[in-house]
Amino acid sequence: MTIDKTVASADEAVADIGDGASLAVGGFGLSGVPIVLINAISRGSATDLHVASNNCGTDGWGLGILLEQHRIARVVASYIGENKEFGRQYLAGELEVELTPQGTLAERMRAAGSGIPAFYTPAGVGTWVADGEMPWRYHPDGSVAVTSPPKEVREFEVRQEDGTSQRVPFVLERSLVCDFGLVRAARGDRHGNLVFHRSARNFNPLAAMAGRTTIAEVEQLVEPGEIDPDEVHVPGIFVHRVVELTGEQVTTKHIEKRTLRPSSGGES
Repeated sequence: MTIDKTVASADEAVADIGDGASLAVGGFGLSGVPIVLINAISRGSATDLHVASNNCGTDGWGLGILLEQHRIARVVASYIGENKEFGRQYLAGELEVELTPQGTLAERMRAAGSGIPAFYTPAGVGTWVADGEMPWRYHPDGSVAVTSPPKEVREFEVRQEDGTSQRVPFVLERSLVCDFGLVRAARGDRHGNLVFHRSARNFNPLAAMAGRTTIAEVEQLVEPGEIDPDEVHVPGIFVHRVVELTGEQVTTKHIEKRTLRPSSGGES
């Protein structure tokens, strides 16, 4: 039996993303962002979205598009970055933000796809991450409206480099299962097997694992069997829909920070 997961368009692929849906979105900065799927969501009507992503795009690009449309209600991210609108909405009380250590966020997504409900990590022990009181949402007047709850902390015996053991505290973090996963891959086949290009791999495999329904936009669509199994970064079992990009969509990529090498004359 042939399993063809390709969908005719990005708009069709995201058509069932409704109000209040949670999205795990791949990308890091502007690298590997599923911009075509995000643009398709922006053309729809879904609002009050809950997003889990390393960051929330930049002003006017990536998830920043949905932010500017006030379509996102809550974000789980590792940093705000240089997105001025992201920071403005957070401080103005228009957006709830759960800042999470980057490695913890990655593991919460991976755990979601691995059937692991929770795990212990040393990251955040002794800080607001574990103790609570981290501001999740502000009032418009700048006072704190919602804070994070305290998390369970437990000590485990950990073997040290000198061969001795020491009891070390770890904080319990829960996996991050989302309604949809949105990713961008360099190559993909009709069965949903995906390959990412270098740094664009970033959070994409993790976002694919975290989504109950994962949608992949691929720059090059190939037939099943054309991708060497040893090259597959995300197996098709995690992917439910595949959208082939056009040539124009493939080449439309932004550079977050453009730097130039000094000229031979010493001038920059």
